[in-house]
Amino acid sequence: MATVDDAPRSMNDPGERDPYNNNCYGTLVDRSYVRVSLPVLDVDDFNDRIIRGYEEGYGERELPADLSLARSLVPAGTASLRDFSYVAPEIPVYISDKCTACMDCVTECPDTAILGKVLSESEFQAKMETITNDHDRKMFAAQWSKTRKYYEGPQKKGQEGGVFSIIIDPSKCKGCAECVTVCDDHALKMAPKNDKVMDNIRKSHRFFKNFGPSNEKYVSDNLLIDMMLKERTHLYTGGAGSCAGCGEGTALRMLCAATGSKFGDQWGIVAATGCNTVYTSTYPYNPYLVPWTNSLFENAPADAMGVRARWNQLGWSGKPLWCIGGDGAMFDIGFQSLSRMLASGMNIKVFVLDTQVYSNTGGQASTSTFTGQNTKMSQHGKTIAGKQERRKEIAQIAMMHPRTFVAQTTCAHANHFYKAVLGALEFDGPAVITCYTTCQPEHGVADNMAHDQARLAVDSRAFPLMLYDPRKGSRIRERLSLQGNPAVKDDWYVNPKTGEEVTFIDFARSEGRFSKHFDREGNASETLLAAKQDRLENWRLLQELAGLI
Repeated sequence: MATVDDAPRSMNDPGERDPYNNNCYGTLVDRSYVRVSLPVLDVDDFNDRIIRGYEEGYGERELPADLSLARSLVPAGTASLRDFSYVAPEIPVYISDKCTACMDCVTECPDTAILGKVLSESEFQAKMETITNDHDRKMFAAQWSKTRKYYEGPQKKGQEGGVFSIIIDPSKCKGCAECVTVCDDHALKMAPKNDKVMDNIRKSHRFFKNFGPSNEKYVSDNLLIDMMLKERTHLYTGGAGSCAGCGEGTALRMLCAATGSKFGDQWGIVAATGCNTVYTSTYPYNPYLVPWTNSLFENAPADAMGVRARWNQLGWSGKPLWCIGGDGAMFDIGFQSLSRMLASGMNIKVFVLDTQVYSNTGGQASTSTFTGQNTKMSQHGKTIAGKQERRKEIAQIAMMHPRTFVAQTTCAHANHFYKAVLGALEFDGPAVITCYTTCQPEHGVADNMAHDQARLAVDSRAFPLMLYDPRKGSRIRERLSLQGNPAVKDDWYVNPKTGEEVTFIDFARSEGRFSKHFDREGNASETLLAAKQDRLENWRLLQELAGLI
């Protein structure tokens, strides 16, 4: 992605022969003009020959090691051809008459397995006439809603009402049920897979895609949650090999949607080795529709600096570049590289997938790990009760670098997430966004709980929301906002339903990684009480910096 040549007209147009390699040409890679010493990549051939080989089970043994394979080239969006319909016994079913078009399910799905669409009533009726089978037409028509948001609202303004639907892509759904969990309207339920259910879902998905994109006159730019109604924001196709319900998957989808809403596919990614690069590049599958490259665990920011410098030489200073890595890559082994990048002042945006462990190595501790957490390299035993160190706060450290935009956010707080990403993109310098991302296997939580755990992390002060924008003033308290956190002037948030404080102990009680810290009566250990105090001190520091206390 970083080495660029004269771009030919299309993927299959070889352009000029590379003077340094007689077997390679300049070409288009992943929808962005780049010039690299690469073989011509015939996408149709890749899909027909290589994808088919892996789908049918003979790819690893029989496919020739040609130049495209040897250089680890994967075209954009090939993960859209991947089928996960066999991995779960249940699938979500849409209950249209209960839907309010809140879009929470579409936003939070980590696999792009739920898609939303809104059409004018006249468009909808015309498109329904294209379905010739009466049974299929009635079945599909029942999956569209006349919601207050899109139908009654426009009608009150004298405009034509819009009909809304969400659809399940059976080939991408892994059955995590997070969509059901986040739907407060009970418009989704899990149903056992059988021939009838799957036949209707497959037909509905096909009809839905054939109906074309949403009518954008119903999509308000002021409602950030509706961003994914626009097809041009679907730059993360689904089909990645992430775990069911993966918190990182949702974060990457939302990041791609927010960036795509402003820049289309004219941007790129430099990713540090980690879970995110494994499940997005399990050969031959790539879920991104933008160019990306994978660097080493420790030097992705340095790699991004090289890409940024070359892009600037080409006059591409306006194209965003995201540098993505986990807490291991950015908090630990790659911290010096990150710090150097921030000090450079270069227009590079960093996105940290913070799971508090090296998920890619099976839950190894990082400096992002909470005190008391049971991980590899810090197991909970008779002598030492899990990790004893306090957590490093990358946001506060990043704030101390010259003129750097900083945010700490979660996918459960969608508006805050989108404002953080869009603010970083608008900022003409380096930016760091740290996102809390639940790792189900390592945190010891259910597949459907990424959203709820992220919200609890904020409510309990385990992971406070924050935005730090150097453009807001000359003092830290003018630049730093804690808006979005509950009870911002208090030590702890009080649950109005129970009248009890929500503390780090409540957060720890809900996750398996802290289970050994509770006795039979549910009392927390001394280590966990120390972790609670650590979280309170961190919160009070943020309050002080923001001028709240």
